[in-house]
Amino acid sequence: MTSISPFRDPTAPGNPLVPKQDWDRSPWNRWTFQHVRDLLPTTKVWRGAGPASPLPADLRDIDAIPFAAEGEAHTIGSFIETSYADGFLVLHGGKIVAERYLNGMTSHTQHLSQSVAKSVVGTVAGILIGRGVVDPAASLTDYLPELEATAYRGATVQHVLDMTSGVVFDETYTAPDSHMAQLDVASGWKNGQNPNWHTNIWDLVLSLKDLECPHGTSFRYRSIETDVLSFVLERAAATPLAELVSRELWAPMGAEEDAYFTVDAAGYALGDGGFNATLRDYARFALLHLRGGETDGRRIVPTEWIAGTRFGADPRLFAGVYQEVLPAGAYHNQFWIEDTSRGVYMARGVFGQLIYIDPVSDFAAVVLSSWPEFVSTTRTRTALAAVRAIREALL
Repeated sequence: MTSISPFRDPTAPGNPLVPKQDWDRSPWNRWTFQHVRDLLPTTKVWRGAGPASPLPADLRDIDAIPFAAEGEAHTIGSFIETSYADGFLVLHGGKIVAERYLNGMTSHTQHLSQSVAKSVVGTVAGILIGRGVVDPAASLTDYLPELEATAYRGATVQHVLDMTSGVVFDETYTAPDSHMAQLDVASGWKNGQNPNWHTNIWDLVLSLKDLECPHGTSFRYRSIETDVLSFVLERAAATPLAELVSRELWAPMGAEEDAYFTVDAAGYALGDGGFNATLRDYARFALLHLRGGETDGRRIVPTEWIAGTRFGADPRLFAGVYQEVLPAGAYHNQFWIEDTSRGVYMARGVFGQLIYIDPVSDFAAVVLSSWPEFVSTTRTRTALAAVRAIREALL
């Protein structure tokens, strides 16, 4: 494949076109993750008419902070420059202490966050749960009776919040015939290689008929669970997902810029991974969580839901899964939990997206990246080691 400069539009005259089947892969993702709306159908998440919530700055020089990862010595400066980062921001004490833009990204660039979108949807779910619009203990079929004919029969809303349904869903990103490959086609991200594959997410959900284990007995990462949750929210609130995120979260928290979702052929905003926003607005999302669900003294997310997210996971459901990255970890309410005793939690996405939230230290970090790989244990552990080193240096 012909390589391209990460600083130039690859569709410009003289450069090769971005291939539809590989737009989200290296080397194309160095450009496409900042230009998704130029490639795919999207829908706006309005920031609202109010002023942006302030993000004061107290910039520090963090480049020389040392840390060790994977048996090697690093500094934060070298990590930022060599980790395929596009944007990097650190919050401490409610202020920006570091903010970097690389690879042509600017403060106004909306960047694809992949599965960080799941945590955005999960937060909106927490808001609606707190308001009594959605009951996490209710059966999915109470909201989506169509699922009675699928393997989701008998599962609850909490099961999809935690990805502990027993539904068979193959998340293998590189397999051409996996459920994840089918999701790429259903979402409109890729062209279909099989004429029998579904062309929208709802029909793909309805096709899931097989169970691998009883509901609620084990965690398995299934991106489609977030889409099931999104359909529940849309049905319960009688509102499309993008409008829900705008009304309940993005506008109330004081976002500075509009965000956007990719949409499938039926107009559904891709809740599992199609969210795009600016670095500072991802930081505002992190700050909302650091402040226990409040922005400028206004309650947006219920305190009980955030506390439950941080401390309410059952690590036993996580046993033997992803422990090379999070040895004491868990997954709950569409967030990754680093340690249920300290309550550090994260939003994460493939190709190196990370929002790290530590309320005890009043610390958060946002990393937007375009890795060459979908997933990398080495890169993930190195990024987490870097973020922890910054936290310890600031403390």
